[in-house]
Amino acid sequence: MDAGPPAPTHVSTRDLRSSHEIPRRDATRRRLVVPARLRIMAWLVLLLLVALVTVVVVTRNLLVAEAQSDATDALNQEAEEFKQFAAAGVDQETGARYANGTELLERHISRQYLDDDEIVLGVTADGMIVPQRGREAIALAERDNRWQQIVDNPATTDILPTRDGQLRWIKVPIVDDEGNPDGTFIVAYAIDRETREIDNTIRTLVIVSGIGLIVAAVASWVVSGQILEPVNLVRRAAAQISHDDLTERIAVEGHDDIAALSDQFNGMLDRLEHAFGAQRQFLDDASHELRTPITIIRGNLEFVEDDDPRERAEVVRLCTDELDRMSRIVEDLLLLAKSERPDFVSAEEVGLVDLTSDIHAKLSLLGDRRWELESIAEGDGLLDAQRVTQAVIQLAHNAVVHTLPGDVIRFGSAVTATEVTFWVADTGPGVRPEDAEAIFQRFSRGSTGGARANHTGAGLGLTIVTAIAEGHDGHVELRTAYGHGARFSLHLPQPAGYHERIDHREDSTA
Repeated sequence: MDAGPPAPTHVSTRDLRSSHEIPRRDATRRRLVVPARLRIMAWLVLLLLVALVTVVVVTRNLLVAEAQSDATDALNQEAEEFKQFAAAGVDQETGARYANGTELLERHISRQYLDDDEIVLGVTADGMIVPQRGREAIALAERDNRWQQIVDNPATTDILPTRDGQLRWIKVPIVDDEGNPDGTFIVAYAIDRETREIDNTIRTLVIVSGIGLIVAAVASWVVSGQILEPVNLVRRAAAQISHDDLTERIAVEGHDDIAALSDQFNGMLDRLEHAFGAQRQFLDDASHELRTPITIIRGNLEFVEDDDPRERAEVVRLCTDELDRMSRIVEDLLLLAKSERPDFVSAEEVGLVDLTSDIHAKLSLLGDRRWELESIAEGDGLLDAQRVTQAVIQLAHNAVVHTLPGDVIRFGSAVTATEVTFWVADTGPGVRPEDAEAIFQRFSRGSTGGARANHTGAGLGLTIVTAIAEGHDGHVELRTAYGHGARFSLHLPQPAGYHERIDHREDSTA
């Protein structure tokens, strides 16, 4: 039965729009990324611009305030001098009193030496202007003759707006002996003219600041490039690093923060290279060692006879044997992989007498040998008891493999102010001089004979012991004379002053 055409799928334009908005926004966000060098330059220029603007504004306000203060002081000084002159009322040259206010104004004004922005004039009782003094005063008076407004103003000081700017003025009325108005002394100051000079100065300051800002922008661009060059070097080095090549390093120069960053980056590369190397070593070792048992298992399974129970049982036994060996290899490799981790060894305070006794009790179960306990360390040690037990048992296992039933295997422990030592010594064939270093390598079984000739271990035992010793910042020492046995010692250093602190604590407790 025909089901007919498929139903149309409806997709709203909103869904389509939202499905495209996310990539578009991501693309916009990527496009808006500003380089760090440009951001540094922009921030420096912005800070400098704010500082320059603040300086310009504050400077102008201070200059304007100072100009206004100077103008007020000048006006008050001129007014006070005229009051003193009018109070005397005597011509110092002739000794005669001034006849009226007009003569008083003319005489006083004729003796004034004024600034260009200062205006001094007098207005007589009948409205006549006594000749003014001040270069700007005549021009202002001719263009805007509004002095009578000042005379009629009830205030003694104010600001007069003119077409050429504002005039700040102060006046001193003159009265005759009978108390009648006899003229007015006026002092004015052209504030806007002084302000224009200040603006010209500020304009010059702005131009110089702008040039300085451009120079600062160029300098910050160059300096930021020099500052970020080590960071760019780190970035380029990181870009060149691959899984197969971790040898790239950054040259460390100086002792600043950038040098510290480069040093930390190199340290990170060292750790990564070590980690990747350990990973590759694990994979190479596993593939190399597991290839043989897999081949043996496959070969036996391919040729097994189904109708022969004895042959089938033998094949099962051989396969189980190889699987057990594979399991041991994998466990040993995993243990070696864990030894690269910082928490592989968890050191804590351990009683050495109890630890030595426990290990000796476990060693007697490894084989039919004469186990002798040479010495027991007294006191406490800072170490990982489980890892140390594992290492000593591995050394003892190797001694069992290289000896025969009834042979002597000696075990002991000792402690000094700087280290704790555990050792296992046997009376086996010993180690050939050419194998003394090789036996500590992975999958190295040496070339010893005797009881070891038929042993099929993976050759990871001493590697594990070395990893445990190095996890304690210690080492494994071999003393051997070929044909006369071998002695393996596990040397575990202790923190400086550790035993002195233990002894002091025990004395305090006692």
